[in-house]
Amino acid sequence: MNKLLFLALSAACGTTWAQTPATNPMPDGSRDMYVGLGVQSAPRWDGTGSRKVSALPVLQVQWSNGLFISGMSAGMHLSSSPMVEYGPLLAVQPGRDRTGTGRTFDGIGSAGTTLIGPVPDPIDKRNSRGTDLDGMDKIGARLQGGVFANYYLTPEWRVTSSLLYGAGNDHDGARLDLGVQRLAVELGGNHHVSLSAGVTAVNRHYNQTYFGVTLEEASLSRFSYYEAGGGLQDAHVGVRWNWAWSPSWMLTSNLQAKRLLGSAANSPLVERSTNLTVSTAIAYRF
Repeated sequence: MNKLLFLALSAACGTTWAQTPATNPMPDGSRDMYVGLGVQSAPRWDGTGSRKVSALPVLQVQWSNGLFISGMSAGMHLSSSPMVEYGPLLAVQPGRDRTGTGRTFDGIGSAGTTLIGPVPDPIDKRNSRGTDLDGMDKIGARLQGGVFANYYLTPEWRVTSSLLYGAGNDHDGARLDLGVQRLAVELGGNHHVSLSAGVTAVNRHYNQTYFGVTLEEASLSRFSYYEAGGGLQDAHVGVRWNWAWSPSWMLTSNLQAKRLLGSAANSPLVERSTNLTVSTAIAYRF
């Protein structure tokens, strides 16, 4: 139960690190579902110094045949081994416009509703091109496809991986996420803390879409021309605290820290290479 609880609520906020719930043995034809609503504070886009606060619906559903929906990802467990999990994976990559990254939802979704508008950077009146992403091409939301594979070192420690392809306006962005998770450290009968850490590697097309600046964009925006390459994009760590009020109700709070690396960190779009995303939500288990 504790492992399932953590994994059901463990999707990363503000980004689309694909999370997969643990295989949950259930009677044929049954399902396990969490729904909830919370609030999230996150950077407006990767690397910016300004933030936005948004409502964060959460959703997680898992069926006895192995199918699952977890926030902005969905897939299917194909393994029957308790030590190994693998299968196909779909995930939605949020779009980005002049105001920043599109809205997301957590692992247990419909799009979030902004509660407090973006906190703007100080306006430099000498710069007629603005202080947002004015002049940068709009990036549409994209459905990515790929696979996931997880391995349990012990019942409490899990190594995770996912490979997704299809991000960006040309649908040619690929990302590989590798991580490790410590599941559900008990801090009393109703409190559990879980830890995670990982790295993300991407191809050149992915980094160029989200961190590159074309000649045309440079002529229209406040950013200088920049060609982004592939490789390690970021390293991230997270901690989640779950407080179960009853077998059905819980408060789940999440803190994620991400540091951009390599070509992404050197992009002129990046004002701050390290950023935090914070969320808290009330969830109900059906």
